[in-house]
Amino acid sequence: MGNEFGHPEWIDFPREGNNYSYHYCRRQWNLVDDSSLLFECLNNFDIQMNKLEQTFGIMGAEDLFVTLKHEDDKVLVFEKAGLLFAFNFHPSKSFESYRIGTKWSSDHIILFDTDQEDQGG
Repeated sequence: MGNEFGHPEWIDFPREGNNYSYHYCRRQWNLVDDSSLLFECLNNFDIQMNKLEQTFGIMGAEDLFVTLKHEDDKVLVFEKAGLLFAFNFHPSKSFESYRIGTKWSSDHIILFDTDQEDQGG
């Protein structure tokens, strides 16, 4: 639902069945400030993704090519706005030297890497 940062619990809007309570309908903005939790890393990821959008206009770009979708590895790779995006959604595997084909023959530059410590490693 896009509320991962402020809703770590379920979302339950006020209704008759919960006595119109707002208890599970609130965002907990303080979670990002607790360095013992990963919400700080999620927030850093969100900041970096927004910077990429501001710089490259990714959302408005019309080109999109899915390069790789691997169910077992939980890897998704696509090209958009002249950039290559590689996402690893596997809960326990990190890949090194993962081979990905692209339309570019030049060397690639990493602009944003979620293996960085501030992104949760």
